[in-house]
Amino acid sequence: MRRAVKARAGHTSEGTLERLEALCRERGQRLTRQRRAVLRKLAAERRALSAYELLARLRPEDGRSTPAGVYRALEFLMEAGVVHRLESTRSFILCEHPDAPHGGQLLICRVCGQVVEAEDEPVAAATGRLGERLGFSLDPRVLELTGVCARCRARSAAH
Repeated sequence: MRRAVKARAGHTSEGTLERLEALCRERGQRLTRQRRAVLRKLAAERRALSAYELLARLRPEDGRSTPAGVYRALEFLMEAGVVHRLESTRSFILCEHPDAPHGGQLLICRVCGQVVEAEDEPVAAATGRLGERLGFSLDPRVLELTGVCARCRARSAAH
């Protein structure tokens, strides 16, 4: 039996960014200048960014950016379903599958910080069964898995 795994990593294209913005508009969610700027900075990265890393990237373009403003923008974008918060690193990354609410898996490279978002139904089902078996009603959320990506493993093997 083949497992259906949808995964994507790497830079988010301008088309994807436009799709995220359009999705927010379709849902009646207003993208302010600050929210759009945070979304664009996250889209430019291959890894998750902390709120203060985002702030450092925003300030050269907008010296009025504040930590509170960045956190408010991130809160909005998470509620809109276009950004995930990585609990393990207290950082943020764009959602690669924002069209519908979902729980998925985030594979995080502990060397370079690359994050790959996957939706593996058997893993999600197994997690749900584990919770049930142990008497837990689990929250539908993203499962974070850490390890070393193929690129970092190859780099390490070459040295």
